[in-house]
Amino acid sequence: MEIQKNPVNAKGEKVTPVVWEQGCLEEVCGSCSMLINGKPRQACTAIIDPIIKQTGSTTITLAPFSKFPLLRDLIVDRSKLFEDLKRVQAWIEHDGSFIKGFGPKISQDKQEQMYVLSTCMSCSCCQEACPQVNSESKFVGPAPISQARLFNAHPTGKMRAPKRLRELMKEGGISECGNAQNCVQVCPKKIPLTESIATIGRDVSIQSAKDFFSSPDRDD
Repeated sequence: MEIQKNPVNAKGEKVTPVVWEQGCLEEVCGSCSMLINGKPRQACTAIIDPIIKQTGSTTITLAPFSKFPLLRDLIVDRSKLFEDLKRVQAWIEHDGSFIKGFGPKISQDKQEQMYVLSTCMSCSCCQEACPQVNSESKFVGPAPISQARLFNAHPTGKMRAPKRLRELMKEGGISECGNAQNCVQVCPKKIPLTESIATIGRDVSIQSAKDFFSSPDRDD
């Protein structure tokens, strides 16, 4: 932000201000994702002093994510992530239950599990760190898989669980995960992404077996 206020190059020449995305400035919106010294993270919580102490250098290198089309400077087009979230139907459909009184109770343990998964802010750090997410692959990546787990756990959302799981059986789905585990290392919200991948992998296997033995004219 200081560089944007006074955009000059190493020669002291006035240049066009660098552009990037930002919103909340408190690690909630996920928009300021970028590579900071080669690591995918949120810029708003990348405090400069600790980075300098860790690297021993006053030079901090900023770069745009490499897994998404570059728009300008530090801004990339993350449309693929949002399309993949739509692919796994990462939402809860309105079923009119609000007029029927309270919904089913959810145990405290399950609430806590779902809350952690719900903190995903689509920042794409996990997608950037995943070696299977690249221009040669259709792999949806860790974030959509984890969100499928979240909505499958919801009392209303679980009605759509078979459809989500079948999407993850297709090309680009769960089978294309290479289990590198980079995703869980860079998630700013500490979401257990590898646990989500393992859970969905199991659920996909169960759903596949159910489909094999079920009627071909199913409508779920």
